[in-house]
Amino acid sequence: MGKPDTRRLDKAIQQTNRKLDAVRNREMWPLDGRERRAVLGALTSGSYRVVRGNSTDRAERKIETAWQSAETRLVAEIAALQAERQRVVNDAAKTKAAKKSSSWW
Repeated sequence: MGKPDTRRLDKAIQQTNRKLDAVRNREMWPLDGRERRAVLGALTSGSYRVVRGNSTDRAERKIETAWQSAETRLVAEIAALQAERQRVVNDAAKTKAAKKSSSWW
């Protein structure tokens, strides 16, 4: 019995880490549609308020909340992928141990 095949999960974890870094750098590409609409809507309302000469506090809070929700989503996704990877490794180890103990050598 060889090592467990975790390449797919490792690749997904690596890709999600790249997305998380991009969100922390305030890049738009890793956002889903809802988050993208929230950021763009807050930017639009904030720019409208700037043109009108009003305060942009609410728009800034909305933008920050959207970025934080995207970051939270990606952190949870990474945690789930790592838990799944650990489960695969543990199952492979259990199978290997059962196979070893069943032989009479």
